[in-house]
Amino acid sequence: MQKNLVSPTAGFGTMPVFMTAISTILGAILFLRFGWAVGNIGLLGTLGIIVLGHLITIPTALAVAEIATNQKVLGGGAYYIISRSFGLNIGAAIGITLYLSQAISVAFYIIAFGEAFEPIIKFFNEYYDILIPKKAITLGSMLIISALILTRGANMGMKFLYFVVVLLFISIAMFFFGKSSIEPYHIDFYKHVENPKSFFYVFMIVFPAFTGIAAGLGLSGDLKDPKRSIPLGTIGATVGGLIIYTLAAFKFAASASPEDLVTDQLIMSKIATWGPIIPIGLAAACLSSALGSIMVAPRTIQAIGLDEIFPNQMINKWFAKGKVRDNEPVNASYITIIIAFIFVLVGDINFVAEIISMFFMITYGAICLISFLEHFAADTAYRPTFRSRWYLSAVGAALSFWAMFKMNASYAFASLFIMSLIYILISRTNKDKRGLAKLFKGVVFQLSRQLQIFAQRADKEDREVSWRPFAICISSDTFKRRSAFDILRWISYKYGFGTYIHFIKGFLNEDTNLESKQVLNRLINLAAGSKNRVYLDTIISPSYTSAIAQVIQLTNISGKVNNMVVFEFSRTEPESVNEVLKNFQLLESTDFDVCVLNTSYKSFGYKKEIHVWISSEDYENSNLMILLAYIILGHPDWKKGHIKIFAAHPIANISQQKEELLKLIKAGRLPISPSNISLIPIEDSEKTKQTIARNSIDADLTIVGFNYHEADNIEADELFNGYGDVGNILFVSASKAKEIK
Repeated sequence: MQKNLVSPTAGFGTMPVFMTAISTILGAILFLRFGWAVGNIGLLGTLGIIVLGHLITIPTALAVAEIATNQKVLGGGAYYIISRSFGLNIGAAIGITLYLSQAISVAFYIIAFGEAFEPIIKFFNEYYDILIPKKAITLGSMLIISALILTRGANMGMKFLYFVVVLLFISIAMFFFGKSSIEPYHIDFYKHVENPKSFFYVFMIVFPAFTGIAAGLGLSGDLKDPKRSIPLGTIGATVGGLIIYTLAAFKFAASASPEDLVTDQLIMSKIATWGPIIPIGLAAACLSSALGSIMVAPRTIQAIGLDEIFPNQMINKWFAKGKVRDNEPVNASYITIIIAFIFVLVGDINFVAEIISMFFMITYGAICLISFLEHFAADTAYRPTFRSRWYLSAVGAALSFWAMFKMNASYAFASLFIMSLIYILISRTNKDKRGLAKLFKGVVFQLSRQLQIFAQRADKEDREVSWRPFAICISSDTFKRRSAFDILRWISYKYGFGTYIHFIKGFLNEDTNLESKQVLNRLINLAAGSKNRVYLDTIISPSYTSAIAQVIQLTNISGKVNNMVVFEFSRTEPESVNEVLKNFQLLESTDFDVCVLNTSYKSFGYKKEIHVWISSEDYENSNLMILLAYIILGHPDWKKGHIKIFAAHPIANISQQKEELLKLIKAGRLPISPSNISLIPIEDSEKTKQTIARNSIDADLTIVGFNYHEADNIEADELFNGYGDVGNILFVSASKAKEIK
């Protein structure tokens, strides 16, 4: 858990958030690359970039405002918001990539700051024959800004920021008041240079202009009231940026030719009423953005350290360390400065812009995705005072990930790979720091709820039109034998739905309630080791009969009414079947199909052969028996299995029965070979058990029909016992004949 997240002297209001964000939005890209964008893809294409960029950033700003007003936002900005919604592990994975983009952004703005000195470099070169290397300016500037941030901290940065923003707006105003050489009504929306760059390449270079949201978020630990300042500051800066960039696109198109826009990166100085203000404004904007990034990035990695995400506690403590007076992240600042210096040495502003765009796009997509999932999960704990719309968040998330791959697929894959690798490494060492499951659990709950209601409403009058098993099993012998659970998981794996309930005899009280919870956890752990899609539960009832009476009246969680009950008894305890027999009367009025599993010491063998025995008395049972055999074969455990059908009939009906079975199998497209249909003539029905025992002794599962409506008049031994050494036998009684289509 995070500690010490907020600066002891935190007192910033909304204005620092707005200024940090707007100085980033209206910074290096506007001065150096926006005219270049208009020249490459024309005014219409540039407006398209503005629209696309803000279709991503506006939903993100709204999502940020929403999430920030639902929880106490502490230090770490976007990382804190993501980690507290998605969980610490995935939050840290995104947070580290965000930190890298913020640290690299420092270099981006310092490199752009060096471009502002181009007129001075030209002047000294032309008049004094002195060539000043740009890297000398950028490295020197990086050194100065590093010293300032390490010695003075965020307070110094904020004081400078007020001055910069004023200077920034003055320079932009002078640009807009500059004279245009082209009349507005003569503007060509489609005009651009020959051999222009592609739309998405230009979008990738320009996109850092829209990343001011994250800059403002990073100050969350230094804000007096983050819930108020973050929404107002980020939304205000985003809307302001949208307006200014739209007007700037028209101004560029009306003031210079595409060729001039592309070749002269300081074309703004030739348009403005006073040219020198543009390099001055650019320098001020770049310095403010660099200061913003170098203040925000260390706070992100400091928050990750405070959450103890890294595998080594010494590393966590080192990153988390802040100054005693104001919690300035001094150690995190050292790492940020080193990363920035590396990329300043690279010196390619376009290359750095591409990397920044990718990492920020992941962050924006994640924030929008969180907002969307929170809407869909409908968690009662999610009560933001500011509400966005779920469809806006969905659009923002979809466009973020789509735009990543359109800009540069290889960079997108690399970014996602890096983030995934970080997540895997963090998850291995922080197995207890989850949270993603909690969010998706709510989503799955809502989806399940809607599907249940839909399934119930779609359940028309005839429930048997397309029959499938909705089976329930109630047993107190769960931890003695797993045969009944196996049958249920095979039946429900692909075609049906299974509910397994462990019966606890007794009255509901504190002790039995605690026992039921412990048993359920044990059940879930046992079931986790098998391929199953069975819903598990427990029931406390004074008798097995009352438990059955309660359960068969309930709709299962799939939204459908149960239509089959599975009982089980062990052949080594034949007397236990009497408990099953006496409850058949409960099923008379419910139209339940009944299955009774007779478990033998041989269990289910190698799961290769299912024998289905159909007698002349199985008119209603036969189709259900065949369907159950087919359904069981659908489970991976039986992937090498096959079905054999034995038709035990009087000699006079043998040929007719085989013809009917062949037609049934062909019409139902059942995977049963005609060679696997055997006709067994039976003259004496009393010898049927011996015939089954002789022919199915090696079967892995034998299915036999019976009529539970007549069970009251039949002894248990006569009905279910007497099959010798045959393996597990599933006795099946259908409430009505099923149709195989």
